[in-house]
Amino acid sequence: MRLGIRLLFAFFLINGIAAFFVLRVFMAEIKPSVREVMEDMMVDTANILAELASDDLAAGRLAAEAAHSGSSAFAQHVRRYATRPVDAAIWGFSKQSLDYRIYVTDAAGRVLFDSENRAVGADYSQWRDVARTLRGDYGARSTRAVEGDDTSGVMHVAAPIYVNGAIAGVLTVAKPTHTVQRFIDRAERKVFMGGLLLLALSAAVGVAVTLWMVWNVRRLRDYAQSVQGPADAAAPPLPMPQVPGELGDLARAMDRMRARLEGRDYVEGYVRALTHELKSPVAAIRGAGELLQDELPAADRAQFATQVVEQSQRLQRLVDRLLELSKLEQRQHADAAAPVALRDCAAEALHQCQARALQRGVRLDLSGEGASGRWEAELVTLAIGNLLDNAIDFSPEGGTVRVRLDGASVAVQDEGPGVPDYALLRLGEKFFTTARPGGERSGSGLGLAIVQRVMALHGGRMQVQTLSPGLCVRLVLA
Repeated sequence: MRLGIRLLFAFFLINGIAAFFVLRVFMAEIKPSVREVMEDMMVDTANILAELASDDLAAGRLAAEAAHSGSSAFAQHVRRYATRPVDAAIWGFSKQSLDYRIYVTDAAGRVLFDSENRAVGADYSQWRDVARTLRGDYGARSTRAVEGDDTSGVMHVAAPIYVNGAIAGVLTVAKPTHTVQRFIDRAERKVFMGGLLLLALSAAVGVAVTLWMVWNVRRLRDYAQSVQGPADAAAPPLPMPQVPGELGDLARAMDRMRARLEGRDYVEGYVRALTHELKSPVAAIRGAGELLQDELPAADRAQFATQVVEQSQRLQRLVDRLLELSKLEQRQHADAAAPVALRDCAAEALHQCQARALQRGVRLDLSGEGASGRWEAELVTLAIGNLLDNAIDFSPEGGTVRVRLDGASVAVQDEGPGVPDYALLRLGEKFFTTARPGGERSGSGLGLAIVQRVMALHGGRMQVQTLSPGLCVRLVLA
């Protein structure tokens, strides 16, 4: 299972479990909470009415009311309350009826007054609200008007009626629970819809966080793969991903690891290649030196001495170019303070190679004006000089090396044997060389590597074209 799917599954599982329990608690608490508030208000109402009914109960007027004498002012007020018109808008709901039922019992639990005239004379002494109140406790009960129907419940809250400090009766206020059910239903709907919205928002946040996490982890994965070596060797290395938090720390640690690996690989590669390249000249110098220790004819001695000098020069060129390439590879860009004329760079490179060309019997020819640009003159001269060195090495005696300038490009063309097609793609690799016209491989294989690095620092490119005869190498500067 992929990381993103695992994260999403874990998030939704945790979120779903949490939402289920939270919603269940909220939904379960709404109904009892509303009823608790309703009971609290009924307690206040019952106690106020109990005080109002105490005078009539003490004077026996409520007993006369039970006998239909109609002498109780309290009873008359309660009946008028039941018939009052009402139209109240309560938080979006319309209330058009008064729902309190009020009854009064004497000290024996017999009903003296009932606002609905349903139980006058009945014995309520066993009902919880009356019995507990007569004992001096808090009396309340909830009874279903229809057996088995939870929506038909009626809450009863009682208060004692005191006469001369003693409990002389009980006043009970009753209210059907269905009168507040619509408030409960609305609250439950709001909680449920809010819970669904919370789940949707949480899901959106979870998806966003998961996508962000997976995206950054994949960036780190791609970067790690590029550190160990891209499948396409020509592909540029990936930049270090900029991610926050612990992932950013991991990215920076991987970048430090990459730098160390590259430094180690760089050194190991150079050591292997340098060791390979040093074998031939060192072996030649050693062989010539051992022979020079013996008695030799003057001609042979001069030949071996010349070989020692030539191989020493080869070693010197190898070391110099390695140092040049090493410096270039440590740089990230060229430094160009002012515009540079390409012809000036080419002319300086020809001047530096003129002596070697005369020694090999090769003529150098410069044509074209070229453009000017923000290039580093020393590096451009170095690149053209390396192309000239290669061209001189491959040109036959009496041949001509032509340097052509055209805008921001410079082409160096020789009259040598050219390069086989299979070797064209490898030109520019470190220590890769092809045979010179005489069959020897005296080159270091670093000249074109230096040229390519110079082009990379300037954002340019090197193009190679085989001619008949010769080879043309064109540098195009950005």
